[in-house]
Amino acid sequence: MHAAYINNIATAVPDFDVHQKFIDYCPRLLTDERALKLFQRMAERSQIEHRYSFLQPHPDTDHLDVEGFYASEAFPTTQMRMQFYERHAFTLARRALDQLDLTGITHLIITTCTGFYAPGLDHQLIEHYQLRTNIERTTVGFMGCYAAINALKLARHIVRSEVEAKVVVLNLELCTLHLKQTGTLEEILSFAIFSDGCAASIVSAQAEGIELKSFEAVVLPHTGDLITWRVGDQGFDMHLSGKVPSAIGANLPSVLEKLLNGCTRRDIALWAIHPGGRTVLDAAKTAAALEEEQLIESREVLRKFGNMSSATVMFVLQSMLKNPEKTGEGLAMAFGPGLTVESLRFAIQG
Repeated sequence: MHAAYINNIATAVPDFDVHQKFIDYCPRLLTDERALKLFQRMAERSQIEHRYSFLQPHPDTDHLDVEGFYASEAFPTTQMRMQFYERHAFTLARRALDQLDLTGITHLIITTCTGFYAPGLDHQLIEHYQLRTNIERTTVGFMGCYAAINALKLARHIVRSEVEAKVVVLNLELCTLHLKQTGTLEEILSFAIFSDGCAASIVSAQAEGIELKSFEAVVLPHTGDLITWRVGDQGFDMHLSGKVPSAIGANLPSVLEKLLNGCTRRDIALWAIHPGGRTVLDAAKTAAALEEEQLIESREVLRKFGNMSSATVMFVLQSMLKNPEKTGEGLAMAFGPGLTVESLRFAIQG
C-alpha cells in the first residue's frame, strides 16, 4: 500500500502580540494576594515571549483591548464570542492557505475547538478558493491540542485508499476568545499560555516532505478530569489542572513503547512534542529521557507563539520540515482531554 506524506505546511497568526498586555492586566482578575504572587512567578517562568490575537491591546492599563471586547464587568457572552470567531476565522485561514497550491484538492479537513458556526469555515473556503463543490469535507471539533494528529491520521487513511487524493488539513484556533472575568488561579494561568494561530498542510501520496508512518493513541488512567473543555454561558470553560505535567511524567514511560509502535527510542532522531507549556515539555523530556537539543523546535514555538491548541504541533513539524539538517525517523506527540496522548511516527528523508 502506498505511503502518505505531508508535502507542505504553512502557518499564520493574527496581527497583535498580546502576551505582555495580558500578563500586565491579569492581576485585576485575581483577588487573592497569594494567588497573584504565584501567577506572576509562573508567568516569569513560562518561557513564552509572544502570543497573538485579533484583539488589539489597549494602551491604557485599565483596559485590555481597544474594541472593548473584554470590557470591565461586562465580559462577552458565548454568542458574542462565536460572532467574533466567525468574523476572524476566515481571515486567519486565508493567511495560511494563500501560501499553498490548492490545485486539485479533493478533501478538506478542519480542526478547531474554539469556535463553531454554520454554514461554516469549510463553505467559505470552498467559495473563496473555487474548490469543487463536491469536495469531501470533515470537521474535527472539540478534541483540543491533539486534534491535528487525529486529522493527519484521517488524511493518511484517505490517501492510502485513494492514491490520487490531495487533502488539505487546516488547524485553526482562536483561544484568546475565552478569557473569564473571574476564575481560579489554574484557569487564569491557562490563559497565560494559550494564543491564536493557524496551520494548513497538504497531504498526498507524492513522496515529498514528511512521511506519515503510523499513529497511536493512549488514554492515561485516572486523568479524565485534568483537562476539560465545556461550553458555558460566558464562553468555553477551560480547566487545565496543574497536575497535568506530573501525570505525563508518571505515565509516559510505561506507554512510550506503544507510542513508538515498533521502533526503539534510539531509532528516533526527531521529537516533535506539542509545547503545551514549559512544565509539559519538561515532563516529556524527563519521561522520554530526551536531551534538551531534541526539544529545540518545541521550545522555540512555545517562546514565539505560546500554545495554539491544535495548530501548535504543526508549527513544530513545519520548523523541522524547513530545516535541511532535520532528517530521519521522528515521533510527534500531543496531549489533550482524556488525558489522551496522540502520537505520530514520521520520517523526513534527506
